Amino acid sequence: MACFRNWIVVFVLALFSLGSVAFAQSPEEDAQKPLTVANQLREMIEPFVSSGGGAAPVLQMEGLQVQLHKDLISFYRQRGYRPAWFHDGRVTPVAQQWIARVQGVAAEGLRPADYHVATLATCLELAHLSQSYGVQCDPTGLALLDLLLSDSFLKFVSHLINGRVDPVQLYAAEWQSAVSAIDAVGVLHQVLRKGEVAAVLEEILPYRAGYQRLAVYLAHYRQLALGGGWPVLADGPPVRPGDRDARLPALRRFLVLVGDLESSRQSSGWRMDAVTVAALKRFQVRHGLRADGVLGKDTLAQINVPVGRRIEQLGLNLERERWPKQDAGDRYLQVDITDFTLTLVDGGREIMRMPVVVGTSFRRTPVFSALMTYLVFAPYWTVPPTILEQDKLPVIKANPDYLDSHHYEIVAWGKDPNRTIDAASIDWKTITAKSFPGMLRQKPGPWNPLGKVKFMFPNAYHVYLHDTPAQYLFAKQQRTFSSGCIRIARPLELAIYLLDGQKGWDSERIKKEMAASKPYTVRLKNPIPVHILYRTAWVDVQGRLQFRNDVYERDQELQAALKQRPESSGQMAEVTMQVGGEAADRPSESESGLVR
Repeated sequence: MACFRNWIVVFVLALFSLGSVAFAQSPEEDAQKPLTVANQLREMIEPFVSSGGGAAPVLQMEGLQVQLHKDLISFYRQRGYRPAWFHDGRVTPVAQQWIARVQGVAAEGLRPADYHVATLATCLELAHLSQSYGVQCDPTGLALLDLLLSDSFLKFVSHLINGRVDPVQLYAAEWQSAVSAIDAVGVLHQVLRKGEVAAVLEEILPYRAGYQRLAVYLAHYRQLALGGGWPVLADGPPVRPGDRDARLPALRRFLVLVGDLESSRQSSGWRMDAVTVAALKRFQVRHGLRADGVLGKDTLAQINVPVGRRIEQLGLNLERERWPKQDAGDRYLQVDITDFTLTLVDGGREIMRMPVVVGTSFRRTPVFSALMTYLVFAPYWTVPPTILEQDKLPVIKANPDYLDSHHYEIVAWGKDPNRTIDAASIDWKTITAKSFPGMLRQKPGPWNPLGKVKFMFPNAYHVYLHDTPAQYLFAKQQRTFSSGCIRIARPLELAIYLLDGQKGWDSERIKKEMAASKPYTVRLKNPIPVHILYRTAWVDVQGRLQFRNDVYERDQELQAALKQRPESSGQMAEVTMQVGGEAADRPSESESGLVR
């Protein structure tokens, strides 16, 4: 609050001062350069231009610092330093539109302070008042105000189209992000040219329906928080349908608050009746739990997650929605890591859904999109280097017979995939992962961890979908057991769909190849996009809010990154410019910290 008051003081002095300017000038300079908003903008911006134009500025006023958007300087240079939000010294209607729009950013999980919301609203009101009473605002104050209006707009648009945090930098090799083709400066030019804020922003984000739906739920949960949240249910034994328990009235109040029970249908008393069971099942489905209608340990844990944590989850997933993504298309496969589910969409409709197993917390399944182009029936399993070093080599060195008994073979390095090395000829005492004489692979068969078929979509992570002999894992609620690849529950069903209409590939042929002892590769006539997602809150196609556990602790990493980065307008350099104050002379290059 003190910081905000300091800003207001700075702007009041700047708007209404009659003699002060941003930089002290000689009388000759005053005569040559009329005191206009454009000239003041030029005076503020030129020091950064001389630095090469590649650095993002840090504006300093009265001991306060503002990191400006990296493209702010180029924006004003393109305009010849003309003010963007004032005309003939008066606030334009589009400036008012922008203030009205940016004042609502908190509803999208963004921080108003990042866009100078309170400062801009107050100072624009002061400018309006001064104009109403015929008081001439000082060009220095208007230039400062114009600069911050443009900065807030560029940051907001950059955050909308790229997010505040870069997921590739945050998650390193575990996250692939698309590249946005939208230019924030271009959007600002378009807004100013058309004089419309809402319509232009709507044009650049027409496909973010999930973003809007999450924002609606964020507003709802914030209202719940203002009302005190929801009751905490005490620990106790499981409550099954028909059981009696003193916690049932509190459970019903909770289910009403989160929308799983209609208030008009809730019953009273301590018995777990059919209406309460049905509502509890809806809650369980929305949280990825077994929908048995039993108030058990896992369900109780999800109920007792505080409303503040749910609000945080919604905000984090709104940030994920802002990250650039590949267009899903009309036909695609989607794997939800946290939901352990594969969904097949065709013609915009979900036509197949099945459980999957994803990577462990140590070998996490990455997030990316790729195109599935071929299938391999009866595949070999080629042991990855990490698994060879950490898992297989110690076992082989302890028992060389392990290779034969578990159907492994060593393929010699080279172009011939059939030239194998006799394991008995190897001195295993001297072998390391780096000196391993060839490629270790397991033969096709019921022992093979890839099962009877793998579905290939070439990518930098060497991740693919595949069958598995460990079918019992699909009965578990949390299915993080693979080494990064994705095991699917019903590979035959998926293979039949993918090869439907492809000559010579009926269901009988597919079953035959899956049961073969040698691999067979078939290319898809109609390749299909694959999208692998990670999200802990989203709104499904029925409009229901879904929550999932943060199985890889990526929420925690994202939350830390957002706290460390007040804004993500690009690479920032420590370039400073003094504005206002008693010593307001333009600094020399050595004093200003210009970066070369």
